[in-house]
Amino acid sequence: MKNEQCLTILTSRFQEALVYAAQLHNDQQRKIAGTPYIAHLLSVAALVLEDGGDEDEAISALLHDALEDRGGEVTRTEILQRFGDRVFHIIEGCTEPEPSLYPTWKEHKQQYLQQLRDACPPVQRVMLADKLHNARTILVNFRRSGEEIWHYFRGGKEGVLWLYQEQLQIYRQLSSSWMVAELERVVRELQQGAIASS
Repeated sequence: MKNEQCLTILTSRFQEALVYAAQLHNDQQRKIAGTPYIAHLLSVAALVLEDGGDEDEAISALLHDALEDRGGEVTRTEILQRFGDRVFHIIEGCTEPEPSLYPTWKEHKQQYLQQLRDACPPVQRVMLADKLHNARTILVNFRRSGEEIWHYFRGGKEGVLWLYQEQLQIYRQLSSSWMVAELERVVRELQQGAIASS
């Protein structure tokens, strides 16, 4: 029996978002390996589409870091005008709270975890895709560089592994996506590697 899945049709709006994302993040690179940042945004959008996300969710995936990394009123207004309310609200839902408002890294992340629990399903899907790609990237770089990668993260090894476990607990309750099992596999492998190298 064929797997009946609704195919997402991408229009010129997605193409416009792709160009806009590339322009916004043009000078930005990923931690550790220095990969152009657009690679992450493309990967998150691909995961969202592979999970059955619609065009608004795919556009939001391309722009999910825009407010956090390239924010300001100009960016907020442009996203709203060019891509509409729904895309804007998904991106806003993916945007972490301002770290400077919290005394410690852990308190900031606890607020983010609450934000994840309270999020609507489209926001949760984009956030899950983001975390899955981040975890895969950390694992690849851990295999290449070992323990030194943890210096790139404010929470260090213990904080990063704690945060992924907390996110997994939430996603197990909220989502039936295949991405949850994949995130669990990647995090388990990362934890085993971290323990073995300690």
